[in-house]
Amino acid sequence: MSMLHIVNKSPFEKSSLDSCLTYAKDGAAILLIEDAVYAALKGTAFADKVKAVLNRCKVHVLEPDVKARGMDIVNIIEGVDVVGYGGFVDLTTTYDNVHSWV
Repeated sequence: MSMLHIVNKSPFEKSSLDSCLTYAKDGAAILLIEDAVYAALKGTAFADKVKAVLNRCKVHVLEPDVKARGMDIVNIIEGVDVVGYGGFVDLTTTYDNVHSWV
């Protein structure tokens, strides 16, 4: 059973991302939206955690949320897939289950 995990809280304010990374099984996907997109930035305290999970899960970040926060796509961690709203919809239909971390 495949799972898409959606995280929307900043990893600097909430533990949602840490919980997600702990419970996400191999082959799952993680989509970072809203303030969770900060976790996808190179050079942050969470960059190593995101890089480590790339070995077992696909990680995606929502481009409109990255841009809305004044960040540049070139600063996204290599290996993290940048998707738009259409890609968000595609992810929700690709995976059997969706879990939102709040």
